[in-house]
Amino acid sequence: MASALDVAQYILAQKGAMTAMKLQKLVYYSQAWSTAWEDDVIFPEPIFAWKNGPVVRELWEAHRGQFRVGDIAGGDPNILTVAQGRTIDIVVNFYGEKNAQWLSDLTHMEDPWKNAWYGVEEHRRGTMEITPASMAEYYSSLGPSDEQA
Repeated sequence: MASALDVAQYILAQKGAMTAMKLQKLVYYSQAWSTAWEDDVIFPEPIFAWKNGPVVRELWEAHRGQFRVGDIAGGDPNILTVAQGRTIDIVVNFYGEKNAQWLSDLTHMEDPWKNAWYGVEEHRRGTMEITPASMAEYYSSLGPSDEQA
């Protein structure tokens, strides 16, 4: 199975270097839409609700300390299936020109992040998972006219 690092490297190969926050959001949306369209996850790593939106901790560790990310050590885009690549391509084509703050703000308006973040005690923030089930439920309910672009 592919990893979040593989997805991130695939995105960087398509779009070039970008901010770490933007990369995290594009990886999140790739996973989210895969749950809606393919009824499956692309990668097994959990996604957590952090202050600035969804974050894959393993990916964060890989780019920790970098503002702009151009390469993810250990990421192999060739691991992805054709269907996974197609899903990521659609996500990148739709969200890829948006800036990191816009993407972060968008995630804050959507139920998967809000529900994971809501009511979490200050000292526990960042430990609540945005589950694949919550992503599938929310994104599957959006129709073409509901897209928030």
